[in-house]
Amino acid sequence: MPKKQAKSKYTADRGIPGAFEGETVTRRRFMVGTAHATGAIATSAILLPALGFALGPLFEEHKQRWQPVGAPDEFADDTYVPKVITISDGIGEAGKTTVYIRRRNPQLDTDKLPKGFESEQFVAISTRCMHLGCPVRYTEAAQRFICPCHGGVYDFQGKVDGGPPVRPLDRFYNRVKNGQVEIGPRFSVNRELDRFSPRNPGEPLDGIGGILYPSRPTARKLDSLPQD
Repeated sequence: MPKKQAKSKYTADRGIPGAFEGETVTRRRFMVGTAHATGAIATSAILLPALGFALGPLFEEHKQRWQPVGAPDEFADDTYVPKVITISDGIGEAGKTTVYIRRRNPQLDTDKLPKGFESEQFVAISTRCMHLGCPVRYTEAAQRFICPCHGGVYDFQGKVDGGPPVRPLDRFYNRVKNGQVEIGPRFSVNRELDRFSPRNPGEPLDGIGGILYPSRPTARKLDSLPQD
């Protein structure tokens, strides 16, 4: 069987109209390739910064700190005391949030404390609604946390009691040091008050929620929190 002759790499040998001697790429293909390359560069110049802006916070490391909020005897086990802490520096009042704090009640707070936190004496609840992140407030008469925006209702422990929230209110680690109650990093909880690394509002943690909504890569894990 005769060997098939290979096509010449030169456009003139292939009989392409308008070809130049020694040319291996047609002008049309060259212009099309140049246009595609220019478009890819322009798209990358727009897309890459946008992706960096969107995904950067997921990998941004934040220093965890403990903030004193008052003496232990300021907090009872049958009501909450609001305290203001700073969660973001350098942006004034916008970087602050209110935390509702009470002493743990052994008859009510039967959730098992994790290893290393068995001596935790207080419950510190976030005011960020787990529906869309609106601020909630504690109502003394009803012993409920109420979200005025979308009707979210939480019971005395911060568990969902009505409305659209998908999980209980987040909480904060706490400890007593140098005669002061100190508030540490935030963590999320499911219906059983099992602790998880922080999640965003609208992300359930029961069932397969913990798999569908994993924590950020830099979220501080339970066993790596500073205790001293």
